[in-house]
Amino acid sequence: MPFSNLGLSDPILKAVTELGYKTPTPIQKKAIPVILTGKNLIAAAQTGTGKTASFVLPILQMLSDKHPVRAKRIRALILAPTRELAVQVEDNIVQYSKHLNLTSLAMYGGVDYKEQKQRLIEGVDILVATPGRLLDMYSQRAVHFDELEILVLDEADRMLDMGFIEDINKIIERLPSQRQNLLFSATLSKQVRVLAKTAIEHPVEISVSSDSTTTPKIDQWLITVDKDKKSALLSHLIQENDWDQALIFIETKHGAAKLVSQLEKRGIKAEAIHSGRSQDARAKVLADFKSGQLKLLVATGIAARGIDIDDLTRVVNYDLPHPADDYVHRIGRTGRAGASGEAISFVSRDDFRNLCAIESRLGHLITRKEIEGFVPNKEVPVSILNYVPKSKQNAGRHNSKNKPSSK
Repeated sequence: MPFSNLGLSDPILKAVTELGYKTPTPIQKKAIPVILTGKNLIAAAQTGTGKTASFVLPILQMLSDKHPVRAKRIRALILAPTRELAVQVEDNIVQYSKHLNLTSLAMYGGVDYKEQKQRLIEGVDILVATPGRLLDMYSQRAVHFDELEILVLDEADRMLDMGFIEDINKIIERLPSQRQNLLFSATLSKQVRVLAKTAIEHPVEISVSSDSTTTPKIDQWLITVDKDKKSALLSHLIQENDWDQALIFIETKHGAAKLVSQLEKRGIKAEAIHSGRSQDARAKVLADFKSGQLKLLVATGIAARGIDIDDLTRVVNYDLPHPADDYVHRIGRTGRAGASGEAISFVSRDDFRNLCAIESRLGHLITRKEIEGFVPNKEVPVSILNYVPKSKQNAGRHNSKNKPSSK
C-alpha cells in the first residue's frame, strides 16, 4: 500500500517522498486512517516502527485546512518524556510540514524561558513539550489551552516510569474536554492502561505484532565478565573490532563520566550524555553523534531516549538495565528502519536475577560468549526463563500455608 492510499494531502505526500519514504510501516497503515476520522486512539508500537510519522502526518492533515492559531494558543499538544525526544519529534514535524503553512515548537527545561515564551506569543500550531516545562509556562500564562484540538501522549510508558503521572494529570485537567486523544506506548502495562482510562474515552486500540516484517534485525549476545573488568573489556572490543559507532548504556551519571575518562586514558575518544550536563552540551554531543563525527556515546538510559538514528550499528549494555522492558527500549535504538544491528550486554554474577528477568521478558535465552583474557572468576549461572527470586518463593509458600482449607 502506498502513502497515497492513506488519505493524506499532496503537500504531505510530496514531503514524505522527498524524505525517501516509499510505503507506510504497519503502525502507520493502522493508525493514520483511524486518526484522520477524529477517533481517540491507543497504540502499542515499539521504537523504530515509524511511530512518530503515524501520528504527526494525520495531525498535519487535520490542521492544514483550518484557521490560523491565535496568540499564546496551540492546536495540538504532544507530550514527550525527555527533551531529546521532544527535539526529535519536532524535527520530524518540520520535515513533514515543509510544504505546509504550519508552525511547531519543542519546549523543554534546561534552557532559558525567553525564546520559548516569544515563540508562544505568536501562537503555535503544534507544541511538543515535556510535562514539567509545560506546566511552568502555563502557570506563567505564557500558553493557553482553550483552542487545543488534539492531545498526544508519546511514549506513555516512559513518562510514567519517569514519575510524570501527577504532571500529566494536572495538564489533562486543564485541557478542553472536547479534544482528540492519542496515546502511543511501547508497552501497554497496567499503569499505562490506568492513564488511558483516565484520559481517553472510547478509544480504538491497535498494536503492531512482532512478526518478521516488524521485528528489528538485531543480533543479541552477551559477554560474561567480572564487574571490575568491564571497562577494559569495552576498550578491547572497540580496538580489536575497529567499531565504527556504538551507543553505550550505563546506569549513573557518575559512571558515565568515569567510563569516558577510562576510555580516554586508553586513547579512545568518547563523550557522555546525561541529565547532569547542560542542554547546550547535550545538544552538541547528540548532534555530533548523529552526524557520525562522534563514534562512541556513553549515555544513561533516560538521556538516550530521544536518540533516533536509522543506521546505528550497535548498542552496548555496559550495565544491564532494570526493569526488563528497558532492555527492549535500549536495543531498539539499533536495527531501525529495516537495517540490521547488534546489541551486546556485559553480564556479571551480580546481574543474574536481572538477566533472568530480561530473558523471561524476551521468551528466549540470549547467546553467551566469553572473550579470551576476560573470562570471569565469578561464574554467571545458566539462566532460568521461569526464575522466581527466593523472596517471592518464600512469600508464595507463606501465603499458601495461610490459605483456608477447602475441605
